[in-house]
Amino acid sequence: MRILDGIAPLAERYDGFILDLWGVVHDGRRPYPGVAEALAALKSRNKRVAFLSNAPRRAWVVERLLTNMGLDRGLWDATITSGELAWRLLADRAALGYGRHALHIGPERDLSVVEERDIVLVDDPGRAEWVLNTGPDPERGNAAAEPYRPVLAACAARGLPMLCVNPDRHVMVGESHVICAGLLADLYVELGGPRATEIGKPDPASYPPVLEALGIADPARVVAIGDSPHTDLAGAQAAGLDAVWALTGLAAHAHGAAPEPARLAEVAAAEGVRPIAALSGLRW
Repeated sequence: MRILDGIAPLAERYDGFILDLWGVVHDGRRPYPGVAEALAALKSRNKRVAFLSNAPRRAWVVERLLTNMGLDRGLWDATITSGELAWRLLADRAALGYGRHALHIGPERDLSVVEERDIVLVDDPGRAEWVLNTGPDPERGNAAAEPYRPVLAACAARGLPMLCVNPDRHVMVGESHVICAGLLADLYVELGGPRATEIGKPDPASYPPVLEALGIADPARVVAIGDSPHTDLAGAQAAGLDAVWALTGLAAHAHGAAPEPARLAEVAAAEGVRPIAALSGLRW
């Protein structure tokens, strides 16, 4: 597999760039070195840039996080998140089969997903009509799924449907490997609960909103860059887009700082994805 040292070669071929955030643009605390300069170089060449993230909160919350990290809002054109997509769907929650009363598993910062929606959050599984899963919370921690077993078991016993607003199983926060909502959804099924409805990559339905935001009619002129074969690369492939495997974030954790191209090709084949190249980091 070809490994690119920067995105300059991609700018010659593509007009639109769909970038994952966590593990590509930033590590959960700060942007990776060279990211701001790379985004500026793309914009100076009239390229369109959009972020597509499995973050379980609305786009405005994520954009505020990025600007607080020091990234200028003028460096990208649009942001689509799993939380934003879920918020749009919940405008007609009754059509989705969800009642008013939801038990939320996740931190308070994710509650933008239900802002301005006719939804009442409850703590008791006995009063809940469905489960809103946005990931680990501060009380039970983000190291393992086991502390969530009692509440998930109680919900599973009642057969409550679950909406999982982040299909990621793990993510890197700095140097720490932490769990995400997708892992809790897996445990829910193990405990007998119904399979969760997952919002976000790799579902190809995540891509039309970001393609519309880019405003590029020809998908052959758009490339997606992400660090996860399971979500980023598989999702782009399912949507008919070229994909590039960023070797930061989860990829760096799994394969080290200087993985062998042949080994990357083996992993991609095992995952059923065909990235056009790998990328050592989001820099120019």
